[in-house]
Amino acid sequence: MAKVFSPKIFNDPVYGFITISDPLIQQLLDHPWFQRLGRIAQGGMTYLVYPGAQHTRFHHALGATYLMEQALNALERKGTEISKEERQAALAAILLHDLGHGPYSHTLEGSIMPGVHHERLSLQMMQRLNEEFHQSLDLAIAIFKGEYPRTFFNQLVSSQLDVDRLDYLMRDSFYTGVAEGIIGSERIIKMMRVIDDKLVIEEKGVYSVEKFLIARRLMYWQVYLHKTVLGAEAMLHEIFRRAGEVVLEDPILFGTPALRGLLYAKGQEHSSDDLLDWFTQLDDTDVMASIKVWSTHKDPVLSNLCQRILHRRLFKIRLQVPEIPEDFVQECRQKSAQVLNLSPEQATYFVQTGSVANQGYDKSKGEINIYMKSGKLLNFFEASDNLAPENLSKKVVKHYVCFPKEILPLATWPQAH
Repeated sequence: MAKVFSPKIFNDPVYGFITISDPLIQQLLDHPWFQRLGRIAQGGMTYLVYPGAQHTRFHHALGATYLMEQALNALERKGTEISKEERQAALAAILLHDLGHGPYSHTLEGSIMPGVHHERLSLQMMQRLNEEFHQSLDLAIAIFKGEYPRTFFNQLVSSQLDVDRLDYLMRDSFYTGVAEGIIGSERIIKMMRVIDDKLVIEEKGVYSVEKFLIARRLMYWQVYLHKTVLGAEAMLHEIFRRAGEVVLEDPILFGTPALRGLLYAKGQEHSSDDLLDWFTQLDDTDVMASIKVWSTHKDPVLSNLCQRILHRRLFKIRLQVPEIPEDFVQECRQKSAQVLNLSPEQATYFVQTGSVANQGYDKSKGEINIYMKSGKLLNFFEASDNLAPENLSKKVVKHYVCFPKEILPLATWPQAH
């Protein structure tokens, strides 16, 4: 007897009840690869600053799928024809858009699978699922890759103003308690329209777009690029850099099979299928279980870093627009070696430098176009009477150095400008 599909209803704290009624979407949602997202923190290490940020990629993907359906409904009401196949494909594309995220989301991107972006992994996983589901994801993959001629479908998945961003701003604001991230997502969706198969926003929605762009910029500085979060992420990167070296000398280094497989894989030849199989078994529990065991390892660098993460003894961080002076970095490393009884080489794991960038509106990602009452199409900055383009389109770069708090005070503390 064929399986009867009944709608699945989720009680979401952000939007209320979310109903999933499409059989394919239900099957994808129940797949082990998607269920894995429920064990991956949406905000990476942000919970160390905002204790309420315990939500997962599962929550976000489900919320983005809900917003996609709302957007498709709004566009249909305005006369845009959307076939049953297109609707299903758009929902599948957004549901699976973050499938390639690894443990702690963006935090360990490039550390566990060096040089591989999560979007590339998402695509590889979607292609594997497509084989499993008898090519039923062909259209969803075309939409995800931006190859489907009706451009607005891809814009809803990935653009300056997509349902992915609408959900994560609302959701992350809700769970962190950072009110600056609250946006009018419902109004933005109701202001959407399709002109020549491209997504535009009606003139009445221009102020909601302004609020969205400002909220996104503020959320990056206050949440995603919060200096304490950056310090914690740097520690996690260094833990895995050290573990990758220790495992070469300690073949019995603890780790789940998937994590050990990827640690050993660095610098060796493995099939992409093997790497993907290991990766799809990884989630936050693999990482934290390893950190707990490694905290008592004989290697002083690995154990010290792991203890700091476990007990929230995080690095001190200096974040500023001017570059960090090299003499200050060297002083931090010398003092770390002295205070922590480390060699100069070991001290490099405890003093990290880098930079972060925040750009509210990136024109290389495409324009947000406004449909005026006159019928004319303007880009957002031409239509807005409130914001100077340079304020949101300017990329702000800040440099940082992080180091153990034990080494303070420092003689050459750099002055911010």
